[in-house]
Amino acid sequence: MTDEMDLPGVAAAYDRSGLADAATAADAERKQVLAGFPLEAWPAMSLSDFALGQAGPPGGGPTYCRLLEFGTSALGSIRGGSAAKHIMYRHNSGEWRLAAPLRGMEPLEAWEALRGQFVRAFEAVAVADFGVVDDLEVLRFGPALVTKSLATYFPEHFLPVYSDMHLRRFVTLLGGSVQSDAPAWRTNRTLLELIRSRAEFEGWSGLEVMYFLYEHFDPRPRQRTIWKVAPGERARLWPECRDAGVIRVGWDELGDLGQYQSDTELKQALDAHWPRTSGGSLTLARRLLAFRDLEEGDQIVANRGTDEILASGTVSGSYYFEADHAEYRHVVPVTWDAAHARMLPKPQHGWRSTFAKVDPVLFARITGGPDQAAPTVTQPHAPAPVELPEDIASVLGALERKGQVILHGPPGTGKTRLALGAALALAGRVDALDSPPSGRSLAQAEMLKNGRIQMVTFHPSYGYEDFVEGFKPDLSATGPGLTLALTDGVFHALCAQASARPDETFLLIIDEINRGDLPRVFGELVTLLELDKRGLPVALSVSRRAFAVPPNVRIIGTMNTADRSISHLDAAVRRRFAFLPVGPDPDAVSGMVGPLDLSEFLESLNTRIACHLNADHQIGHAYLLRDGEPIASVEDLAAAFHHDLIPLLEDYCLGQADLLHLLLGDLVDAGTGRIALMSPQDLASALAGEFTSGAPGPDA
Repeated sequence: MTDEMDLPGVAAAYDRSGLADAATAADAERKQVLAGFPLEAWPAMSLSDFALGQAGPPGGGPTYCRLLEFGTSALGSIRGGSAAKHIMYRHNSGEWRLAAPLRGMEPLEAWEALRGQFVRAFEAVAVADFGVVDDLEVLRFGPALVTKSLATYFPEHFLPVYSDMHLRRFVTLLGGSVQSDAPAWRTNRTLLELIRSRAEFEGWSGLEVMYFLYEHFDPRPRQRTIWKVAPGERARLWPECRDAGVIRVGWDELGDLGQYQSDTELKQALDAHWPRTSGGSLTLARRLLAFRDLEEGDQIVANRGTDEILASGTVSGSYYFEADHAEYRHVVPVTWDAAHARMLPKPQHGWRSTFAKVDPVLFARITGGPDQAAPTVTQPHAPAPVELPEDIASVLGALERKGQVILHGPPGTGKTRLALGAALALAGRVDALDSPPSGRSLAQAEMLKNGRIQMVTFHPSYGYEDFVEGFKPDLSATGPGLTLALTDGVFHALCAQASARPDETFLLIIDEINRGDLPRVFGELVTLLELDKRGLPVALSVSRRAFAVPPNVRIIGTMNTADRSISHLDAAVRRRFAFLPVGPDPDAVSGMVGPLDLSEFLESLNTRIACHLNADHQIGHAYLLRDGEPIASVEDLAAAFHHDLIPLLEDYCLGQADLLHLLLGDLVDAGTGRIALMSPQDLASALAGEFTSGAPGPDA
């Protein structure tokens, strides 16, 4: 980090005087914890005093876990995610949820084991014997809770930073290293030691260090999803939400969303409360969890209908469940800006439901900002976080870790688009990611002309001579007969360029990578793909020339799992690639066509396909897009259904009429497999009746 910026200068310029109020609040919260749960009381603390889902101390007040998560934000946040962070908690079903080492125990027995490890940790830290804490197995299942507990009781030994990912990022930025198996509290100690070793932080409090690190080196993604959230049916709750500085949503019967550890578990709860003919809304479950996990600083939009903006908002706190409120008990604090209220010139078809993703370009226009400021891509050692969409950041992260990655999933899920998006990011053209389709295509074409990034499509006849080297007809030869010349393949040529420009990253995109015979195509270069073998020379099998894969070369492959699953790839090749799934995204087709909710149709159809075929044969969202937007007319829906989806499904079913009937229900004759013919309007109604009936009602 010191090579990239003047840390002492930045630290010297940082105004710590503005943190006086924050320090006062943190001190008050720490005193509240010490008064309610003093260290000497821990050996006899009851389970009802500790766990979420319990009544709390006899004299009133929150339980220990509730206080640390929801009542002490000035001490540093551990909010967000599920209640599993608390190691054990009581689910609203009455069931006790226990971390793996405690499973099989009765709740009181599990609590005694957990409490004993907390007490041992506190006793060890009190005498600066920090290694003891690392050996307490149960505590490793609640790293954020344990680290915050230690920092609260022993602020002289720990910083108020609790996320393991953030701690590791900060340590790396300060030039330190972290053991792969180090728990969060040990990494916290490592960070504290690094801070204390630097003269520029002499005299700083832990709180001041925490604010400084997050202000200048925030490891959280900057470009997060922007959500539209409707404040009740036809925005009937808007006055209440605006005046209270919150956004509320329904589905109160689910209880506190923090108790759900996965979208699958939440989907099961949705199914139990709102039975659906097509198997429950995984999409809704994911949207509710996304609402729960909104972070301070995230942007949202409140709407009425599909064409009215009520306000834009900035999330100002973490989700909570207000059990004693009359309705709409799921709450997120928001600072609203009604200056952005307006009617949109064009209705947003995906805004008929409670939740919808907002395009960053649209949000920039709503708020009067530039059409998405160009984010920057930094090298792994640079201090600024990578400001990229999460899917592209994941690809680049896998490339950095492994050197090559395969994006795999069913047809139509956007694998090639994602690969090209990652390439644009590597090429420094992040500004093009949110451009209209024509602008993005132009940027991609310019990028591929540059030479640093190349693209090839594998097919059954593609071989070593095309990829690495081989003898091919010499088209410049003038003599009689056929003249062969040794010719470099596309990968050999790319590596030659990369060797000559070692400070730049070169990328090869291989579309349909699984259609080639990979062991034959890669040959001896399979070994050289590993990052620790980059630069190692080998003799090529045709020419015997020495060849090495430079460290600055990366590969992105795409493969359709409907053609061949990952398990069928050569094992040696498979070990050298990271694999990232790219699945159908119902949010990408959020919208209505007549009575049909496209995202629910896609999700329900894929649920049936996964059940009766397998997940590799699901339908990608691209089949329901036109020019990058969800199809909006019944005519386009009919065309997509009859010309795209039906041929694909018939191919998957291999002429089995009964199987096609299982997938499409009454739209197919079970005996003959004939697709029912009807008008486009009737088709939309029939699909809605078959796939989307019984859903919980949306708030538009």
